[in-house]
Amino acid sequence: MLTTIISTIIVLGILVFVHELGHFLLAKKLGIGVLTFSLGFGPKILGKKIGETQYQIAAVPLGGFVKLIGENPEEKVQDELLARSFSNQPVWKRALVIGAGPFFNFFLAVVLFSTINLFGIPHFPPKVGEVNPGLPAEAAGLKQGDLVLSIDGEEVKKWEDLSKIIRNSQGKELMLRVKRDGEIFDTRVTPKPSSVKNMFGEETSAYVIGITHSGEVVIEKVNPLIALGTGFVQTYQGIKLTIVAIVKLIQRVIPAKTIGGPILIAQMAGEQAKRGLLSLVLFMAILSINLGVINLFPIPILDGGHFLFLGLEAILRKPISIRKMEIAQQVGLVLIILLMIFAFFNDLVRVFSPEGGFGF
Repeated sequence: MLTTIISTIIVLGILVFVHELGHFLLAKKLGIGVLTFSLGFGPKILGKKIGETQYQIAAVPLGGFVKLIGENPEEKVQDELLARSFSNQPVWKRALVIGAGPFFNFFLAVVLFSTINLFGIPHFPPKVGEVNPGLPAEAAGLKQGDLVLSIDGEEVKKWEDLSKIIRNSQGKELMLRVKRDGEIFDTRVTPKPSSVKNMFGEETSAYVIGITHSGEVVIEKVNPLIALGTGFVQTYQGIKLTIVAIVKLIQRVIPAKTIGGPILIAQMAGEQAKRGLLSLVLFMAILSINLGVINLFPIPILDGGHFLFLGLEAILRKPISIRKMEIAQQVGLVLIILLMIFAFFNDLVRVFSPEGGFGF
């Protein structure tokens, strides 16, 4: 329980801090005044004012905020501060400040992935686990423990490479070079189309030969440049996968009951912390990507909602009226609250259900 609480505070604290740090640093860089940098909402627990900025930790840890001078267009700003007022800045400057929060979350994911990669990048070797009866692999004489060295003369080092070649074969006969008990031999296999389920549970058609990987994991040591490059690729793939998953949720391909809230995050943080620091860092990277993507949703009160207002302002060549923005933000707030209630309800169902067990 203590591990869960501490790991949750650390994970959420870092993610919120980095997100708000993005807004804060770019605002400062562009000459916009910052009045408050807060981790958490509600009453202040700790705080110190340095220059014009109040730095504080508040009572409710689920979030944070940066308050800028003139953030509210109706706010009265002293004449000497007008040049540093957020509302007086051109659209592109305001857009950069708003976008800096999600960008920093994506950048954090790159840093975390790259750091993990320095310890080695894990992958499955092209080693055969199970051979499914009645499928092409069995007919070709493949057996458990066989190591595939190449396909049609193309060297295969990872299971991912082997799988990709087979899926893209279009049913063409393939020549496999295989190593078994120290001996190397060639065999021919013709993939056949089959109905398989993807990670979202959808039925798709793919070419297969009827083998699974052995479950063995190889840790590949790489230099820092490759670790960094792979970190960028992993972050991009994470962003893409998150967007696809959200679309699948809207399409009801993924059940709405899978949506989780603070309790699920806490449980997962606790589980990853028990597995080790690298697992917790990996979880934080994935959560950081999710936070960045969700904040870009065009929902008022989120960063994406502010982008929406700025886009309309740029098109209409005039600011959106305060009244309309307030109504939109109230609607957005209601939507977010309803989503949080639904996620919290799902969390409680998972906790109290016979399968979910009770407690952390």
